[in-house]
Amino acid sequence: MRPTQQKITLSASRDIPFNKLMLSQSNVRHVKAGVSIEELAEDIARRTLLSSITVRPVLDENGAETGMYTIPAGGRRFRALELLVKQKRMNKTALVPCIVRTDGLAEEDSLAENVQRAPLHPLDQFRAFQAMREKGRTEEERAMPKSW
Repeated sequence: MRPTQQKITLSASRDIPFNKLMLSQSNVRHVKAGVSIEELAEDIARRTLLSSITVRPVLDENGAETGMYTIPAGGRRFRALELLVKQKRMNKTALVPCIVRTDGLAEEDSLAENVQRAPLHPLDQFRAFQAMREKGRTEEERAMPKSW
């Protein structure tokens, strides 16, 4: 007999002002690899933010939310947004789509986000570029960083 499986509840999503977000020390990514922050910022400026940032509320000494949030998963996206703010291309109070987590450990969030990704198969990548070309995108518009 199969054990009864409990229904899941997804974490809430919320738009949070950029200036209420800060990096978490729980982020497991410490070695820089892949697309540079500058390239990611340009992609966000061109396409917008495609993936929400995972955040956890900062609590005061009584356990109440302070209105600030730490980012255990999505630090590179945050740094790219931060660069856009520094370049005055984005307002520091712009709303950022975030997934708000309170269960489990922040390190688990960070690890899962970085390990659960599957790279795109080269044939799928080729087909996507081909479709973009067929739909009139220029070579520059189709260009992706070499690490993609």
